[in-house]
Amino acid sequence: MSDETTDWLGRPGADEKPDPMRAARGHAKPALPQRFYKQAGVSEGPEGFRLTLDGRPANTPARNPLRLPTRALAEKVAAEWDAQETQIDPARMPLTRLANTAIDGVAPRLDAVAADLCAYAVTDLVAYRAGEPDRLVAAQGAAWDPVLAWAREAFGARVILSEGVMHVEQPPDTVRALAAAVTAETDPFRLAGLHTLTTLTGSLLIALAVLRGHLRPAQAWAAAHVDEAYQAEVWGRDAEAEARLEARRAEFEAAADFVEGRR
Repeated sequence: MSDETTDWLGRPGADEKPDPMRAARGHAKPALPQRFYKQAGVSEGPEGFRLTLDGRPANTPARNPLRLPTRALAEKVAAEWDAQETQIDPARMPLTRLANTAIDGVAPRLDAVAADLCAYAVTDLVAYRAGEPDRLVAAQGAAWDPVLAWAREAFGARVILSEGVMHVEQPPDTVRALAAAVTAETDPFRLAGLHTLTTLTGSLLIALAVLRGHLRPAQAWAAAHVDEAYQAEVWGRDAEAEARLEARRAEFEAAADFVEGRR
C-alpha cells in the first residue's frame, strides 16, 4: 500500500494519527493514489460492518476501523470503492468521507459538534425573509412556513422572523428546544450527517426535517435554495455557479442518504 493511500486509509498498528477532520474530508490531495485492490467488500462482526479491500479490513485516516452501523450503508461505501478506476478519488466518495468524519472527527467530540450545530438555532436561514419583490416573498413563505410549523409541533420551537439581514433574537425557549433536539443525537453517524446537511443549507430546521424524515432530500434542497432559484429566473443561469451548486447538491444528497440508514 502506498504512503499516500495509508494517509487516509490507515494501517493497523500505526502510531501516527493525522488530523482526523482534515484527513476525513480528503478533498485536496494533489496526487491521487493508485487503485491497489481488486474488490471491495463487507465483513460482518459484533460491532458492525467493516469495509474490506481484497478481504483486508480497511481503516479510516486516523487508523480506526472503517466500520459502518448497517449493512446497507456498508455496501454503499463498498460500492464507492468498487467504482474507483485507476486512481482513488475521495471527491467521488462522499459516503466514505462522511463515514470517516463520523468515526474520526465526530465520535470523539460529540459535544463540540453539537455546540457548533446549536449556533444555527439563532441564525437559521428560514427566519430571514425578503421584504420584496412579492414573488420572492411568496416563494419563501411557501417553502419555509411549513418547516416552521413542523418545528413548532415537533420541538415546541417558535421562530421569530426578520425582514432582510437585520439580526433577530430568538426566544430562549426556542433556542433551548432546538439545542435539545441536537444534543439528543448521540449517534456520531447521524450527527455527522446532520452537520453536513446544516452547513450545506444554512438551516438547522431544514436539516432536522431531513434527519427525522419529515422532508425528502429534493424538497429540502429546493426549500434551502429558494433565493438562488429566484435569482436564476430573474437574471438567467450562470454555468459556473450552476456547476458549483450541483456539486454541493451531490454532497447534500449523499448526507441525506447517509442519515437515511440511521433512522
